[in-house]
Amino acid sequence: MTFRRCLIAAFVLLPLACGTSAVAQSGDPKTGEQAAAAAEAAKEATRKSDEYAEAAKTITGPAGNAECVWLGRRVVNLLWRDDLDTAFRHIDLYDRFNCPGMHVQNAFRCLVKQGHIDPKAADTLAARIHACWLNPTSPPASAAAAAAPAPAPANP
Repeated sequence: MTFRRCLIAAFVLLPLACGTSAVAQSGDPKTGEQAAAAAEAAKEATRKSDEYAEAAKTITGPAGNAECVWLGRRVVNLLWRDDLDTAFRHIDLYDRFNCPGMHVQNAFRCLVKQGHIDPKAADTLAARIHACWLNPTSPPASAAAAAAPAPAPANP
């Protein structure tokens, strides 16, 4: 019985051991791509955790909790993209976590006041949603740019 188990283990483990060493020796470019993808995923996870920490510092109350930030920003994104059915399902989850509904409303109002966003620029939409989530009363981007003082002319 022991010999039989050893034989089965040899047949199962031998191809795995050979396949792994063959890939390592061949210098397959996919392993480099996989490592780059893993590094990018780690960087993205760090960025997201930094966003949640920033929200927790900036927002007082439950709207700053990580689950409220995650669900709330998704709701605002879905509302912006007119996916109302999915947005309403997310709002139900948002409410179950005792997250404040007025924060979603205010963040969406802030986003609408910001004006048109290029639908192909997903990063811009995500950045605006994040900014509106942190400060729903922030002025629209165009108004903020207009309110900024003009640089003083240089004296010759």
